[in-house]
Formats: sequence, C-alpha cells, structure tokens
Amino acid sequence: MSAATLNADGDAPKFLGSKRLAALKNSPETKKVVPLALIFFCILFNYTILRDTKDVLVVTAPKSGAEIIPFLKTYVNLPGAIAFTVLYSSLSNRFSQPQVFRGVITTFLGFFAAFAWFLYPNIGTLHPHALADAAAKVLPGSFQAPIAIIRNWTFSLFYLAAELWGSVVASLLFWGFANSVVSVKEAKKYYPLFGLFANIALVFSGQFVRIVSKLRVGAADPAAAWGLSLKLLMGGVVASGGVLLGAYEYMQRCVVTDPRCVDQSTLKKSKTKTKMSMRDSAKYLAQSKYIRNLATLVIGYGMAINIVEVTWKANLKARFPDPAAYSAFMGAFSSTTGGVTLFMMLAGQQILKRFGWGVAAAVTPVTLLATGCVFFSLILKPGLWAPLAGALGTTPLMLAVLVGAAQNIATKSTKYALFDPCKEMAYIPLGPEEKTKGKAAVDVIGNPLGKSGGSFIQQFMIFGFGSLAASTPYLAAVLGIVIFAWIRSVS
Repeated sequence: MSAATLNADGDAPKFLGSKRLAALKNSPETKKVVPLALIFFCILFNYTILRDTKDVLVVTAPKSGAEIIPFLKTYVNLPGAIAFTVLYSSLSNRFSQPQVFRGVITTFLGFFAAFAWFLYPNIGTLHPHALADAAAKVLPGSFQAPIAIIRNWTFSLFYLAAELWGSVVASLLFWGFANSVVSVKEAKKYYPLFGLFANIALVFSGQFVRIVSKLRVGAADPAAAWGLSLKLLMGGVVASGGVLLGAYEYMQRCVVTDPRCVDQSTLKKSKTKTKMSMRDSAKYLAQSKYIRNLATLVIGYGMAINIVEVTWKANLKARFPDPAAYSAFMGAFSSTTGGVTLFMMLAGQQILKRFGWGVAAAVTPVTLLATGCVFFSLILKPGLWAPLAGALGTTPLMLAVLVGAAQNIATKSTKYALFDPCKEMAYIPLGPEEKTKGKAAVDVIGNPLGKSGGSFIQQFMIFGFGSLAASTPYLAAVLGIVIFAWIRSVS
C-alpha cells in the first residue's frame, strides 16, 4: 500500500501514519517521559565532563598527585555531603521543590562558570604556595597530600562541587522530581530506559572532552591552552545546564499541571510540607526501617565496590606495570563495560516486569558475591587455579585480572540497569518527609559514607597488617559481611 493517499480533492497527500505520530506526540506518557529523558541526558553530559576535569586538576596540580584523591574523598567530600544534607533539609522546609531545584542548579552552574573565568586565571594569587611550603618543611612526608589540598584549595573546591553534582543533581534532585511525577507502574516501564540516555550522554560528553583536549596538543603555552580548554568545557556545562533548566520549566508549566500526565491528588500530597528540625528529622528517619534498608543498599554498594576495585587494581598494576599497557587494558575494559551495560539496560525492563522489584534489586549484590568468591580465591589460592590457567595458556595472576575485570563489568552494568532504577522506585510510595529528607540523607550521605567506610577499613588493615596484599583475606571477609547485609536489606 502507498505511504500516502489523495484527499477528497485529489491534491494534498495525507500520510497514513500522521494520526499515529500525532497521537504519540500528544500522549501523556510521551509528553512526560521525553523532557525527563532530556533532563537526565543533560545532567549526565555535565557529570562526565566534570568527572574528567576534576581528576586532571587535582592530580596534575603543583606538588600534588593521585594520592590526594583518597584524602579528598574522605576529608572533603564526606563533610561537604553532610553539610549539603543539612542545608537541603532547611531549604526543603522553607521553599517549594521547584524553587529548590532551580536554586541548586543555578548555584552549581554559577560556580563552574566562575571557576573557569575567575578562579583559575588567578590561581597564582589565590593559592597559598608559600604557606604550604613552610608547612611541608615542618610536617612529616605523610602529610604531603593534605597539604596539597590546602595548597590548591580552588581545585579541591572544584573537586567537591563536581562530586556533589553527581550525588545531588543526578541522584537527589532529578530522581526526587521524577518520583513525584511518575507512577510506580510507569517507573517499571521507563526507569530502566533512562539508563540508555545516560550511556548516550557519556558518548557525547566523552567526544566533547576529546575534541576540546586536542586544543592543548602542541600549544606553545600549555597553561594558556589548558585555561582555554577549561573555559570551553565549563561553557559546555553551562549551556547544557541551560537546556536542563528549560526542559524543567516546560515540565512545570505543561506537564505537572496536566491531569492526564500527573495525578494531581498525589502531587498535592507531595507538595505538603512537614516542617521539622534537623534533629527531629534524623530521629524520625532513624525510626524508619524502610529508610534504614535503603541506606544499607547505598552504603553497601559504596563499601563493596571500593573494596573490590582497590584490590583488583592492585593486581592489575602487578600484571601491567607499564603505564601504556595499563591504559590499553583499561580502554578495552571501558569499551566492554559500555557494551554490557547497554545490553543490561535492554534486559532490565524485562527482569523487573517478570520477576518483580525484589529479584531485580538483588541481582547486583548476588552478582558481586558470586564473582567475588572466584576473584578472591584466585588471589588467595592461586595454586588451585594453576591447572586451569595453564590449560587456558595464561597465568593465575592474569586470570585473576580477567576475572576481576569481569566482576567489575558485571557489577557496574547491573548497577546502572537494575540497582539504580530499583532504588529510585522504592522512594515513590513514601510520604513527603521521608521522600525529601530521607532521600537526601540516603543519597547524598550514603554513597560517600560507603566509599569512605571502605577506605577507612582498608587504611586500618594496611596499617595493621603492613600491606594491601597481607590484608586481602580479611578484606574478603569484610566484603562477604557487607554483601550479606546488603542482600538482607533487599528482602
């Protein structure tokens, strides 16, 4: 059949699919999901740019290095997350959700613009190098990393803001808004698909960073070239943030007010304010088993993945001591992770539909436990795996590296495809107090606390047993306990 037919007068063609397209365009679900997906795309686009930029700044800063990162995560990010949670709780009591959303996003974008156009061009004046050098002469060598945080304080502040963008904007604000306008039935259908937009955003932002980075190649003045690149990168962040705010305003004016898109009675309940002090709120949330289980989910993942990744990367470095070889392996690892994640995104919807929330939420910890047993047995008992490694034409160390890579790929892909959507769905039935303050406490504090907790455990064991290798059996035991508590919180 022809794709078009003539009208009654025999002249103007009408496409048979036009009515379907119009119906799809004007459907309540499309009207709601498309701008939500665009908002999520912009948030993740910015997240990738900020993540790559913050690492370059702090690692390549004067008299700094990669060893500064654990100190930043523990002594800067965690206090910053706690401080923001207190602030967010206060703002939620005083202002509406749209006002808080606009205010927080605008503040972040303003800081990133100010950093590129004001703070960075004046770091020579702003950074206290003389004071830091004097402190370095007096204090032991182990204090070099904390001194570097103070020496390059604007970079440390940027690192904190970039980290908070991921936990605050991506996790707290976006999902908090999405949960207020999306029903449980719709969430099961669409939340796993948001991960597809996340992967697309990562591709676009990665290419943008790559193109901008080429401007520094062969530059006569590398510092000036990096300053220009920084302005372009932050310009991209601000532009993407403008699109984000535009899509949000569209939803506030055209979607939130449409009874076909959003249940107005549910929305009215979500806007009801329950004003409580921070102390009363903490006491209230501590009494909620439901919130405690959600916190256990987030903290459990943060601790488990931190323990696993550090141990795996230690063995990866032993196998690939050459930086070029290490980088080549990580490139292949990242590509494989992206492909597997894309597959899991497509499969996640069917898993949720067929097996329900409980099974879907348990996939990530069970996957981590199963692969973790094999991984740690390869490290602790390499002799048991020597015959298999020989048959495969490799060594137990290389086999451990490959299994560790498979473990990380499987864990991260199931996390993005199932763990994150399931966690967000769990907030939908909650009341306004638990949904706002509970989510802030769980998301903003829980993730840094989990990572910091894993770091503290590792530091304690390394100091106690002398090395990471000597600590491995005990780290394996801790990992098992953490995953057990994680699985129990799901049931």
